[in-house]
Amino acid sequence: MKKRAAPPRLASDSRLIDSHCHLDMNAYDGDLDEIINSAKKRGISRIITIGIDLSSSRKAVELADQYPGLYATVGIHPHSAEDASDDIYRELKKLAARPKVVGYGEIGLDYAKQYAPINIQLREFTIQLNLAKELHLPVVIHDREAHEDTLKLLKERGPFPAGGVMHCFSGDVSLAFQVLELGFYISIPGIVTFKNAVELQQVVREVPMERILLETDGPFLAPAPWRGKTNRPDYLLYTAGKVAELKNISVDEVANQTMLNTEKLFSLPQEASIQ
Repeated sequence: MKKRAAPPRLASDSRLIDSHCHLDMNAYDGDLDEIINSAKKRGISRIITIGIDLSSSRKAVELADQYPGLYATVGIHPHSAEDASDDIYRELKKLAARPKVVGYGEIGLDYAKQYAPINIQLREFTIQLNLAKELHLPVVIHDREAHEDTLKLLKERGPFPAGGVMHCFSGDVSLAFQVLELGFYISIPGIVTFKNAVELQQVVREVPMERILLETDGPFLAPAPWRGKTNRPDYLLYTAGKVAELKNISVDEVANQTMLNTEKLFSLPQEASIQ
């Protein structure tokens, strides 16, 4: 059996932040303490766990309250757009007032799977963009095969004073720079480590480090050499290593700059860590 490559190691004073993970999902059942401890040992000091419906948003907030160094977002994913209602938005607003909620999302459009009709996705995305602005929270955007409509709505509903991030970026360099013009960040997932991810690798080369975040999107999209397996926050090191290679800088530079970027966008305390 071929041995998997080890991830790069960070200097003792370098830290990474996983800006997007789904720690409430069943893939982590029974292993969460070990997963979080492993992340801490490898220099992933903070994790933002993402809400995708009312239930997962509640769980994300509970986990953030339970673990130092964990933060949460709340929102309704486009897959669940048909389930949205005024009552659910009232509950999300209450959750958003909790001290460790740092963003609104994951919200957006998904034309690849269309678990919800496009017209309903567009309606609920619009409602939630307005709600994020009302709550003064940065938005976490899901955009899958819906670049044109996503960008159109962001421009129509902008500006967004609290900023935002295009999570798991899947567009080309042109789209990336249009997203940057909105004042948003680009978040790079483990896909960047795949040999066929030529377009995303070019995005990384051209987008300034000051506008890049890193994410696992765990338990999905594990980087090489764990492709197809359950993704974990400590695998973020592989993504950081690939970005360092593409930028021709050290992995510590990648870690520290993306940490600063994530702290700035989500207004994270600078000293918090997982314990």
